[in-house]
Amino acid sequence: MSTVVPFLIFLVAGALSAYHRLRLAVWAALTATLLVAGWLLGAHAGTTTALAVLVVLIAVPLLIPQIRKPYITTPLLGFYTKILPPLSDTERTALEAGTVGFEGELFSGKPDWKQLLDLPKPELTAEEQAFLDGPCETLCQMTDDWDITHVRADLPPELWDYIKRNKFFGLNIPTEYGGLGFSALMNHKVIQKLASLSAVVSSTVGVPNSLGPAELLMHYGTEEQKQQYLPRLADGRDVPCFALTGPFAGSDATSIPDYGIVCMGEWNGINVLGIRLTLNKRYITLAPVATLIGVAFRMYDPDGLLGDKRDIGISLALVPADTAGLDIGRRHFPLNSPFQNGPIHGKDVFVPLSQLIGGEDQAGKGWQMLMECLSIGRSITLPSTASGGSKMGAVAVGSYARIRKQFGLSIGRFEGVEEALARLTGNAYACSALSEATAAAVQRGENPAVPSTIAKYHCTEMGRRASIDSMDILGGKGIILGPRNFAGRSWQAAPIAITVEGANIMTRSLMIFGQGAILCHPWVMKEMKSAQLEDPKARIDGFDAALFGHIGFAISNAVRSWWFGLTGARIGSAPGDGDTRRYFRKLNRYSAALAVMADTSMLMLGGKLKFKESLSGRLGDVLSQLYIVSAMLKRHQDAGNPVGDQPLLAWAIHDAVNKIETALSGALRNFPIRPVGYVLWMLIFPWGRRAQAPSDRLGHKVAALMMTPCDARERMAEGIYTTPLANNPAGRIISYLPKVILAEPVERKLLKALKNSDIEALEFDAQLDEGVREGWITADERVQLEELRAITLDAIMVDDFDPAELRSAGYAAVHGRADARAAA
Repeated sequence: MSTVVPFLIFLVAGALSAYHRLRLAVWAALTATLLVAGWLLGAHAGTTTALAVLVVLIAVPLLIPQIRKPYITTPLLGFYTKILPPLSDTERTALEAGTVGFEGELFSGKPDWKQLLDLPKPELTAEEQAFLDGPCETLCQMTDDWDITHVRADLPPELWDYIKRNKFFGLNIPTEYGGLGFSALMNHKVIQKLASLSAVVSSTVGVPNSLGPAELLMHYGTEEQKQQYLPRLADGRDVPCFALTGPFAGSDATSIPDYGIVCMGEWNGINVLGIRLTLNKRYITLAPVATLIGVAFRMYDPDGLLGDKRDIGISLALVPADTAGLDIGRRHFPLNSPFQNGPIHGKDVFVPLSQLIGGEDQAGKGWQMLMECLSIGRSITLPSTASGGSKMGAVAVGSYARIRKQFGLSIGRFEGVEEALARLTGNAYACSALSEATAAAVQRGENPAVPSTIAKYHCTEMGRRASIDSMDILGGKGIILGPRNFAGRSWQAAPIAITVEGANIMTRSLMIFGQGAILCHPWVMKEMKSAQLEDPKARIDGFDAALFGHIGFAISNAVRSWWFGLTGARIGSAPGDGDTRRYFRKLNRYSAALAVMADTSMLMLGGKLKFKESLSGRLGDVLSQLYIVSAMLKRHQDAGNPVGDQPLLAWAIHDAVNKIETALSGALRNFPIRPVGYVLWMLIFPWGRRAQAPSDRLGHKVAALMMTPCDARERMAEGIYTTPLANNPAGRIISYLPKVILAEPVERKLLKALKNSDIEALEFDAQLDEGVREGWITADERVQLEELRAITLDAIMVDDFDPAELRSAGYAAVHGRADARAAA
């Protein structure tokens, strides 16, 4: 036999072992057995012997701990310790605050899909569903977004009262403290429904139920603090806000300049030990109406009243709004979205130590508390707001695109509009799945640090894209503000969600992959922790297990990535049915590619990777899209794999896979070490890039679903407010679609008759009269066409105003008397 055969045996045995992640001893035994078999069958003896010796030289030192640990592991530990990037206390806290769920599998290169698909289906309790169908529906009925955003620049008093009375501020406060005790999923559902009608109302309800005094008290408050404040927060007697951001500490919350000095002071007429606060905050939602303010500050004890430590660290305190020295400033006005938002200032604001959240024992632990609770706002409030807005956009704009006609054809039939409508719908589908998945993770008791940043960034970006596509399709209907406009305010306010809870630019480039590469990787955190152990034996043992586990992991993913790239991920075990199995296989491929890229980047760049934000951002995009597709596949299974949703699922997954390959391509083409980038390219894309954006044919199917009453459209509309009332123009347009479709054949019949006749009537009513006289249409059909004209006009009409109606109340207050004097 040829001398090539032993080499093929060696390579195939190694590849199979790596692909299936067999242990080193199994690889050695398998390779040796195959080499012996080859030799017996006539393979070249010299080559076979040389390769057998190579197997022994690799396996023996690695399999015998007495050789491996002192001569291999110990030197590598010394090298690793030198290149290990230093972690600050704040970075370590951020990494250790979160838990790892299924996203960890996406970093494995071999995801356990059973773990995902076996997760319980997210469902509301009967009590939660009753609240959603009752008080939440009523709140929507009471909401007039134009009145809120233009006339009042605030919620009307009856809305504030209804929200407080029905405990919308206490959705997640336990019942034993007077709240409703609802789940994170219910929180998501409420915010999503409210946001489909009014972002101002949804943010007003959302903020007290996310990061703020109630959430912090539930996790860290003393029992006395819980008994005192939670019932008042639940029923609205206290309105909360949380003051974190300041002019000189935005996204970098660890650099808070606000400080508190431990000292003696007077509180309720008694001299007690406390903190004298100086603070300057801005962008604080609900600040103008808040009665209880959570404050983040750096705490100092210069006189040693609490002990030897002078810089105690970031701490959190509850400060009543009427505390002496505290000044709530005038309101901010964020892009014509008048939710209550403003600055807070304070000088020499004294509060006792009992106002520290968690009491004196939690002094200096504020950063840890914030990191452990920030996932709520990122996981629920902002993603749910984006989901509600984008779902409403898809369903309402789809209806409008069928109703609105140009050149005798529904505008949704034009390919340019069809493309935008398909993109709007696909993004709404993905956004809905992603927001529900992260809420479900919180409901399961996870603290999803990485998924929360993925959800915050991508839901708000998809929401922004959805608002742009909605405006492009609506045209003049979208740009004329007024009671009939359901899209203009969402378009104006889209950058707000992009900016808050961490600016999206920094979330993408620093946080998603920065946290994920360490927190979700199966070996990196173990290596880091073991390298820092004080006991020498434990340090070597722990690092040895993690290091060689990591090496085997990296080799396996390199082989798997190359094999999947070579075969186009068409071969391999995967769950799912005939439609979804191919998607799971693609995820297997890109999971392996991500793992290879992450390991190579960390190995070659070390601590410098932290500053390679473009590379980090692109790898974060890969992780994000893997998580989004996983969420969509899980939701599709939970829904019973509906056939009608297959075009939506296919469009969204094709879009995600195209983004994954674009991100990988960009990372490889710009890899800082060019030769390494070339090698990785051949490994990941042996045939070049193959993924494409969703086809026009698929986009046509998706757009058609939103312009036709069907199960898929009904599922898209689930969870949003579609009741056709005067205060809900989108709901009215949605309700018109079935009637418009029923009337279309009659409309075509009349238009054809008019075109082929010498009729002189120019007015619509006169044309209908002529149509009935000539027998083109029946009397009943005339009524149907009259109704069609009326609902079409309601759908496409825009508002107009007297100039005085467009002046703000502030203008009247400032200029009213002067104008009156001038007129006199």
